[in-house]
Amino acid sequence: MAKANTTKSTSEKTFDYDVIIIGTGPGGEGAAMELSKKNRKVAIIERYKDVGGGCTHWGTIPSKALRQSVSRLTEYNASPLFRGHNKAKRLTCAEILNHASSVISKQVQLRSGFYDRNQVELITGDASFIDTNTIQVIKKDGSIEKINAEKIVIATGSHPYRPDDIDFNHPRVYDSDTILSLKHEPRSIIIYGAGVIGSEYASIFRGLSVKVDLINTRERLLSFLDDEISDALSYHLWNNGVVIRHGEQIKRVETTEQSVIVYLESGKKMRADCLLFANGRTGNTADLKLENAGLKVDGRGQLKVNNKYQTHVDNIYAVGDVIGYPSLASAAYDQGRLAASAMIDHQSTAMLIADIPTGIYTIPEISSVGKTEQELTEAKIPYEVGRAQFKHLARAQITNSLVGSLKILFHRETKEILGIHCFGENAAEIIHIGQAIMQQTNGGNTIEYFVNTTFNYPTMAEAFRVAALNGLNRLF
Repeated sequence: MAKANTTKSTSEKTFDYDVIIIGTGPGGEGAAMELSKKNRKVAIIERYKDVGGGCTHWGTIPSKALRQSVSRLTEYNASPLFRGHNKAKRLTCAEILNHASSVISKQVQLRSGFYDRNQVELITGDASFIDTNTIQVIKKDGSIEKINAEKIVIATGSHPYRPDDIDFNHPRVYDSDTILSLKHEPRSIIIYGAGVIGSEYASIFRGLSVKVDLINTRERLLSFLDDEISDALSYHLWNNGVVIRHGEQIKRVETTEQSVIVYLESGKKMRADCLLFANGRTGNTADLKLENAGLKVDGRGQLKVNNKYQTHVDNIYAVGDVIGYPSLASAAYDQGRLAASAMIDHQSTAMLIADIPTGIYTIPEISSVGKTEQELTEAKIPYEVGRAQFKHLARAQITNSLVGSLKILFHRETKEILGIHCFGENAAEIIHIGQAIMQQTNGGNTIEYFVNTTFNYPTMAEAFRVAALNGLNRLF
């Protein structure tokens, strides 16, 4: 279908495009695809040579590919079938990172095809604002192109926070982007920051038999999780040999040719082959010259938006990590799509779903949706708990994936499902079954669904039936 002609504003100004999008990560892609399907003329700007943004090149895709390889290696080494065999007992970081590179290439090829097929013009270069409707693009050859549009979407993502007093140019100091370019084989690593990224990499490096010190600036791991799930992760990391230091802050870092020494405010110090600094992220807004468009960011480089992802400058929208929470690739894509819908239909009331699933790719992985026990207790909602231990499931026994459990929280009177929390292999896949039921209306969301339906056997999904029966048996 042919694209619409250039548009005119109320002042009859003619624009090059209907919408310009800055950034080709999930948020930018979601906006571009929705606008294209609605016959809008769209340009999307990417500063790097390949599309996909940080999600594809430095974040979600490579780290999860890395995690998958390590998880399979751990599974292999733990299987009684292969004990005594030397094949694949140990893999190097370089070997595993090569696999991640192949996944990135496939994703880039796939996503480049999306823009080609949907007639979205891809422009490569560094974008910055000239005014509220005009963007300057500095290309790699130094040439400058100026383009304008009726509306603009900022989808530039985020990057790891780097404090000035730490030398990130040192070959033994990494952040969550540069760790994917690891050149040596560390025997030990200090990870500063025990959020999602830090916890994931603690699992990955421990799976490679690297000694791990995980420094947590808070008093418990991933405190936004249900307490039992957080405790399960802490125990599993501890049981696998990760040393977790809670409530600590870095005082200073010393580097040598072969090691890193970290001094903590508490007086502790530790040495390792390298440091992974994974404590916070900052929005990619510093180079956009937002002041030319009348925009300001907060202390973390993030923009404020309304429920239509519109900044206080009416024709400029922002989606994804650059607006902060929930900072998930899945949510960013939907934010882009919803922002596009709001541009097209000013009366649109479409919003993100209330219960966005969380996936944390530790080993084993974690996923949850809905309320935690502590939230329900604080709200004085009468709930009950149904549990299924993976070690009791036939499929888990067959695959030797015995670590983990599924927990369903439901209202004692109405049987409405209030939250689902899963720890174990394939948790991020399993959770979607429960999520689908939670989205049902007109009384369709009850724990009794899992008792009255028939599951394939043997499957991990059967955990829902086991947990439901367990929970209902607690009622009186």
